[in-house]
Amino acid sequence: MNQRLSFEQMTTERKLQLKKISNLRQRDILVYASDMGKSSAPISILPNDLLPFQDQLSYVKSKDVDILLETPGGIAEVVEDMVELIRDKYERVGIIIPGTAKSAGTIFSMAGDEILMGETSSLGPIDAQVPNNGKRFSADAFLDGLEKIKQEVLTTGKLNPAYIPMLQSISPGEIQHCENAQNFSRTLVKNWLSKYKFKYWETHHSTGKIVTQEEKDFRADEIAVKLCKHSDWLTHGRSIRIKDLLDMKLEIYDYRESTELNDAITKYYTLLKMSFDLTGIYKIFETKDTQIYQSITQQVQPNIDRKMKPVAHADFICPKCSTSYKIQLNLTEKMPLKPGCLSYPHNDIFVCPNCQTQTDIRGLRLQLEAQTGLKVVF
Repeated sequence: MNQRLSFEQMTTERKLQLKKISNLRQRDILVYASDMGKSSAPISILPNDLLPFQDQLSYVKSKDVDILLETPGGIAEVVEDMVELIRDKYERVGIIIPGTAKSAGTIFSMAGDEILMGETSSLGPIDAQVPNNGKRFSADAFLDGLEKIKQEVLTTGKLNPAYIPMLQSISPGEIQHCENAQNFSRTLVKNWLSKYKFKYWETHHSTGKIVTQEEKDFRADEIAVKLCKHSDWLTHGRSIRIKDLLDMKLEIYDYRESTELNDAITKYYTLLKMSFDLTGIYKIFETKDTQIYQSITQQVQPNIDRKMKPVAHADFICPKCSTSYKIQLNLTEKMPLKPGCLSYPHNDIFVCPNCQTQTDIRGLRLQLEAQTGLKVVF
């Protein structure tokens, strides 16, 4: 791959590969991808992703759809909302994982009728991660630890004094929260596997007997429990690859079996990574014809005019054509535009006047509001 491609050339090539994937799969494709290398940016699956995700989904016109995922995970409730958006509109859904879809990304993958993976593809454990004192820990590991203490007390008839300080700091509400978080992940995966992934599983390969709904539910729950079990994976960041999933009796389509499809997906993924590496973009929502970028924004400098009416101006560079703009953000009330400035967009989506590229600049507004304690006025 030519490392000297401009961003515009990379975008053109990305679109070309998406069109190839779409033609080979005979359906439209939507990409939801985050840059794993920009950990300081909001790369997780977050509520703010729903609007651009829904916007790009509106360009999908085929009755079936493929979703190409690249994500470290995030909020499972947001994944549930995304899946509902997809499943309300499309008959069959394929999930393509060219690289990584961990945690909530793995949960998302289980909502597909088909999961496509290759040599570099990996999913991850879905044990819920619970925040506590600025850190995150596995809800499953926490509950396992409490169960071991309980069994030790039942066996010995006494409580080890070393456990007392820890147990005193735990409330019943925290225990219930961990149980709820684990059950939510497990339930989503079980229901989606049974309803979607196993929808076309009609007969047993070994016996030819008809597969019952009870058997689908049982298999789905087995897989959900396995993916949730922290003690089996030991770390939340563990990579779960095709062989691991096949061992769980989860059917995966290895797209390397199709030379053309493997070539198109691999080239697209390479271009995607290059697009991230050479720009401030940390999240891409795109189809073969459209796209929205979320980009790390430049510093915003609030200033006060002579009438003591707050107004801010921010320098912004289009991630596609590199054209520089000065964007005006009004605080408390609308102000006349300063010469050479553009108004901040009411929907947070800045459309470059030069190349028409859409960029989500919500982070710029939120940064300013956090700095000043004031709200941007549209």
